[in-house]
This record gives sequence, structure tokens and C-alpha cells, in this order.
Amino acid sequence: MRVVVAEDAMITREGLVRLLGEADVDVVGEAQDAATLLHKVTATRPDVAIVDIRMPPTHTDEGLVAARTIRATHPDVAVLILSSYIEPRYAMALLEEHPERVGYLLKDRVFDIAVLVDALRRLGEGESVVDPTIVTQLLGRRRAANPLDDLTAREREVLELLAEGLSNHAIAERIVVAERTVEAHVKQIFHKLDLTASPDSHRRVLAVLAYLRG
Repeated sequence: MRVVVAEDAMITREGLVRLLGEADVDVVGEAQDAATLLHKVTATRPDVAIVDIRMPPTHTDEGLVAARTIRATHPDVAVLILSSYIEPRYAMALLEEHPERVGYLLKDRVFDIAVLVDALRRLGEGESVVDPTIVTQLLGRRRAANPLDDLTAREREVLELLAEGLSNHAIAERIVVAERTVEAHVKQIFHKLDLTASPDSHRRVLAVLAYLRG
């Protein structure tokens, strides 16, 4: 796994680079601003770019803008957005534009190297990764004619775990059922959300987006 790390705070950036190195992840570039990030991605073509959402000069959404550019111009490069704050609108915006190979984690979670490496692996496999804290916050948002209303309690539970990026095997272990049972629930979720026309990998991401919107 080859990554570029973009973080303007030197201590945080060096900490991430050290943790990644200890986990045998190859850091092929570092950046402290969006312009340098885009240059490094073009020059090194990493598997994943790890990007702080707030970067110089305004420390607002430079990282998000850079992430959009990376996904649009280098579709084979995944992006993991990091944020110190829960900002679900940013996660939704990026996922809706580029629903695969995009992740959004709170910064304090990535210093658990197991969580970070797992997120990088899943992004490299074409999945999306959304911080469980954001999933929990968005869970309370309801709309009229919610497309999730037809799901059973178990199907909603499975969809919530899909939103956290878990595989069918991992979901089966979490809720203590057979993997084929999870597969059946996932098929029902796709059917009830009218996602029957797309390949399975893409439908998983679309189902997650439906869940977050719901």
C-alpha cells in the first residue's frame, strides 16, 4: 500500500507517517497544503491520499476541494478525508460525487493504527468508509417518505454496518449469524431500495448513501 499524507500540522503529519511506517505502509509523499498534495499525487500515483479537510490558506475546505480533484483526475487513487470535527455534510457531498474509493474518518480515530490500516485496505478494494460517529449522528435524521421505512429492524442493522464499511463476513461475525444470512439481508436491502440494476460493489455504496440520507 502506497500513500501520500496531507496534513498542515507537522506534529500530526509526522505522527501519522511514523504509525504508517510501523504498519509497513509505504508513505511516498507528504504535503502541508493542497497544491503540494496535488503535485505529490500526480508525481507518485499512490494507492490512497490521506487528506486533512482543513488546510492552508483559509483552513476551511481546501482538503475537500483537493480530494474532489484527485478523484476526478486520478480515479485509481482513493481518498481518505480526516476531520477534527463531525461535519457530515462534507462526507455526504464527496460520497455523492464519487461513491467509491472515498473515506471520511475523525482524526482521533486514525491514531488507532488497526482502524487506519483497515480503512486504507477497504478503500484500496474500492469500498467507501464512513466514521461510525457520523453514521450514528445521521441515523437520527428523518425525512417524509423515508425509503428506509420498508426495511425490517434486522435489515436496518445490516445496512448500518454496511455504512461503517464492514464486509458480509464481518457483519455475520458482529451479529452472530451465518454469512449466507447476511447475503440474503443485503439482497433484500438492494431490492427494497430499488438498487437492482447496478453491480453489487456499486450497489453497496448506493445503499450506504440512501442510509445516510435517510
